[in-house]
Amino acid sequence: MGRGRLRIYLGAAPGVGKTYAMLGEGRRRRDRGADVVVGLIECHGRPRTEEMLDGLEAVPRRVMVHRGSSFTEMDVDAVIARRPKVALVDELAHTNVPGSRNAKRWQDIEEILDAGIDVISTVNIQHLESLHDVVESITGVPQRETVPDAVVRRADQIELVDMSPEALRRRMAHGNVYAPEKVDAALANYFRVGNLTALRELALLWVADRVDEYLRQYRADHGISATWPARERIVVGLTGGPEGDTLIRRAARIATRGSGGELLAVYVSKSDGLTGASPEALEQQRSLVERLGGTFHSVIGEDVPTALLDFARGVNATQIVLGSSRRRPWQYILGPGVGATVAASSGDIDVHIVTHEHAGVGRTVPVPRSVLGRRRLLTSWFVALTGPVLLTSVMVNFRGHLTVPTEMLLYLLLTVVVGLLGGLWASAVTAVLASLLLNYYFTPPLYTLTIRDPENIFALAVFVVVALSIATVVDIAARRTHQAARSRSESETLSFLAGSVLRGEQALPALLERVREAFGMESVALLQRPAPHSPWAVVGAAGPRPVHRPEDADVEVPVSETVALALSGRVLPAADRRVLGAFAAQAAVVLERRQLVAEAAEARRLAEGNRIRTALLAAVSHDLRTPLAAIKASVSSLRSQDVSWSPEDEAELLAAIEEGVDRLDALIGNLLDMSRLQTGTVTPLLGEVALDEVVPGALLGVPESAVVLDVPETLPTVWTDPGLLDRVLANVIENAVKHNPPDRRVHVRAELVRDRVELRVVDRGPGVPDEAKERIFEPFQRHGDAPAGTGVGLGLAVARGFAEALGGSLVAEDTPGGGLTMVLALPMSGGRPPVPGPPPGIGAGTSVSAAP
Repeated sequence: MGRGRLRIYLGAAPGVGKTYAMLGEGRRRRDRGADVVVGLIECHGRPRTEEMLDGLEAVPRRVMVHRGSSFTEMDVDAVIARRPKVALVDELAHTNVPGSRNAKRWQDIEEILDAGIDVISTVNIQHLESLHDVVESITGVPQRETVPDAVVRRADQIELVDMSPEALRRRMAHGNVYAPEKVDAALANYFRVGNLTALRELALLWVADRVDEYLRQYRADHGISATWPARERIVVGLTGGPEGDTLIRRAARIATRGSGGELLAVYVSKSDGLTGASPEALEQQRSLVERLGGTFHSVIGEDVPTALLDFARGVNATQIVLGSSRRRPWQYILGPGVGATVAASSGDIDVHIVTHEHAGVGRTVPVPRSVLGRRRLLTSWFVALTGPVLLTSVMVNFRGHLTVPTEMLLYLLLTVVVGLLGGLWASAVTAVLASLLLNYYFTPPLYTLTIRDPENIFALAVFVVVALSIATVVDIAARRTHQAARSRSESETLSFLAGSVLRGEQALPALLERVREAFGMESVALLQRPAPHSPWAVVGAAGPRPVHRPEDADVEVPVSETVALALSGRVLPAADRRVLGAFAAQAAVVLERRQLVAEAAEARRLAEGNRIRTALLAAVSHDLRTPLAAIKASVSSLRSQDVSWSPEDEAELLAAIEEGVDRLDALIGNLLDMSRLQTGTVTPLLGEVALDEVVPGALLGVPESAVVLDVPETLPTVWTDPGLLDRVLANVIENAVKHNPPDRRVHVRAELVRDRVELRVVDRGPGVPDEAKERIFEPFQRHGDAPAGTGVGLGLAVARGFAEALGGSLVAEDTPGGGLTMVLALPMSGGRPPVPGPPPGIGAGTSVSAAP
């Protein structure tokens, strides 16, 4: 069984009539005898849409329960089991209720299509993934439901349901789209005339592109090469010459005369890659084409007119724009030229020959630069000038024993040797000089430049031609070898760059150092400025003495108006700038990523600060109010003249006041400590400390009978701040006592573990699950059902923060048999004092309490 066919009704906005059109098509197919069912239709309370459902069989929906509420979704299995010919399924981009088999409705439709059932569906232009950001920028409304463009493009048929903005607004005003209470807000916001016009244009252009794809596919399937002028496509042929800008602008004006015109620029290069225009000129012309809204293409072809026409027919071009030839009149002896050849062979494609100031002034043939090396060139020229003279002086002594053909072959051998050494020009000089010497010394009449035998004239001519041909072949081979080596080097460099991108390597200094090494530069700097006319600043550099302004560099590669890559050391040839441009673009991406990471970190810091402040206000408002209320009630009672208090009652009220003041003191202390940690102002005063002298002092805030202490005097001293250590232990022990059962005691013991001393605070309370062990070290966290009023959740936060500032660590572990064990590890003293860790910031490893 084959796959079903998909038909989609596309609209510019809600309310244009997509669902109505889909139901109309369903009813027409049913009337023609097709088996049509409704898989799912959303009427949105629109009476006319509901009327269209009459007489159509609807497959019962599937009821889904999510977070205590019931929802209905399309029952895919029921639709497939029913096996209709056509299924009507509304809202292609809809997101299914969590727990459904597929996350999106278009995935449900794919299953139905795979079962051989045709599907008719609907979608709005704003739901296409590629237009998501465009629609949001137009309407200001983010789209939460999107569908991949490929899904819609695969549809067998797409039909645009179009409606003018004014007509759609009238429909809304009449209540045909939304409920009356929503109409005014919709018309004033999303359904403004400007928004609807822009959305309508997007829908029309998208469908036009899809139609163009259908047309190209049809022409390819049927082998049609003739031009079908469905829309204007202007192809402009470029040579990289100075007339290119004029041709591009002229072609752009032609393309904009009609609606939907396209501009395509094409450059034809030789297959050997050794001849062609300046890369810089082509890059500038590419940039101009893209700024004018066109596209730049480069094709390979030995015959320029044929390659140009093949490209034009392949893109269904309607017009070709070429420049007047730069040839001088006498050069037309060699052929009619590209423009005339294209015009004669273009068929139904119009050809425009545009005049320009460079027409007919002559075209210089670029002299290829030698790639053989300076020493090799000097050697070849030395041999070219001295070799024929030396060879002649030797052969003169054997003139009676050698024939002219032999002498000619010896000169030819010398010419080949010079060609192998120095290429074309040195070999050409050798050939000319050898022919003169051969004529003067060995061809009768001797010692004159005249030749008596016509056969010798022909032989000399052949000799010169062969010598020059060999020199040309050697020169081409050397250039191709050089080009191949260069291409390999560029490929390796670009491969490294692509690999760094795929691996996610974002180290800007390493990338700039790679640029410096690859191009042999003294220094490389990435410059940035906040605005186009602001001063430059170095944001990344490699090598000594990087430049601080692009104009001071030997090579400048602008990336944008505010970012540039500046290199110093030597001037690079134009051929190297292509690869350098790729590095510059990647450096800009790395810089942008680094800035985005910094901005994200700052945003997280600000968000965390806001969260901390919000939690602080919420917690303090309660935890300050409770003891203050108790203190105020006790003081008011003591000052009351209406009641006579016994000494016992007065003592109880005074104890309540003292308890409230102690709670306030602890709360204020923790808040101040957390503030110090957040601002990074914790400065430990480190020294050698014996734990058996510090730990007992941390137990003053808890009942003596609640803790069992086991700290051997034989333990080595630790390198710490006794004051901060006391605060760490006091918070941890107080937290353990609060959560320990009343009939059990908290155990505090110390032991030596390798080069650190560990203090373990062991309780037998309810414990903490593994997934919550780190969360209890976040600010303002109370784990489990810790009662309100037992603190704001800063005790463990302050404890871990101080522990890390002391160069230690504080972690939570399970107590065997139940409960929680806090492990405080401190560096043992001896040798060089350890470097304490920086005071952590909230959200980046900060310590926080669970239930202080």
